[in-house]
Amino acid sequence: MMDINFEYYKIFYYVAKYKNITRAAAALGSNQPNVTRVMKLLEEGLQCKLLVREARGIALTQEGERLYAHVEVAFHQLLRAQEEIGTQMIDGTGTVDIGATETALHLFLLDALRSFKETCPRVRIKIHNHTTPDILKQLSFGRLDLAVITTPFETAGHLVGTKLTGFREILTGGEPYRELGEGKKGEEGDSGGTFCRPWSLQDLQAYPWVGIGSGTATCELYRAFFFRRNVDIGLDTEVATSDLLIPLIRAGMGIGFVPEEMAQPWLDAGQLVRIPLDCEPPKREIRLVYDSGRGRSAAAEGLRNYLQKYLREQAG
Repeated sequence: MMDINFEYYKIFYYVAKYKNITRAAAALGSNQPNVTRVMKLLEEGLQCKLLVREARGIALTQEGERLYAHVEVAFHQLLRAQEEIGTQMIDGTGTVDIGATETALHLFLLDALRSFKETCPRVRIKIHNHTTPDILKQLSFGRLDLAVITTPFETAGHLVGTKLTGFREILTGGEPYRELGEGKKGEEGDSGGTFCRPWSLQDLQAYPWVGIGSGTATCELYRAFFFRRNVDIGLDTEVATSDLLIPLIRAGMGIGFVPEEMAQPWLDAGQLVRIPLDCEPPKREIRLVYDSGRGRSAAAEGLRNYLQKYLREQAG
């Protein structure tokens, strides 16, 4: 018999309880095709028929009834255990594992966690800094409670993403590219001075570029951005994570897009220069992602709710 994902039994519990695929999907925060697919996989794994479709819903076979008798007991035992563990939040204890990208950490999560720790100082926070695909994989495996990551990315299964905030990226360069910050020199005006205008991407094709490496969603985002503007810009220096972008650009390795807020201290210090463009870079967001089909500890659920509350307070 093949190994069966225990999440399948949870979905089976709701299907058997409601005798209706649609109602079960609503209770799980999922959708009907996904629940139907999981039931088929469970039947294949157990090598027996569990459900029979009827005009008003579904009925359980004899095998389905026997399985439900065991699953129902186990499910209620797990709920009681969850309630016991949940009492940890009453005295403000517990541990939360969060996956975060460098950009999301600096632009949103650090301030939010600092505020959360003032409210719940005894909750332990473990931050795992990986690439977005790795974070989503760890989240789907249940090794993380929450993820705070930057778009673009795609979610599958029970993973749900909600927007926390948006951010803007700007084109920057180091000291060797300081003249680019002045814009492109135009014709002389009536007063005798020259006009400066923003650069086009075509103007900057020949310069060395620094960016997130090929095969990543961010790289594909900018590749599509360049394609729409009929330019072919390749990266001369590739990095795996965004935290390496600013140091390399400051070192004069090339020009590249970075979040404006993260670049601002270096712009103020004169170690980076903003390069004006005649077009807007793609819009990006920071999102909170969690697995809606998997239970979380009271500490993790408390932090999830706090992050959304913190966002509302910042917006207000």
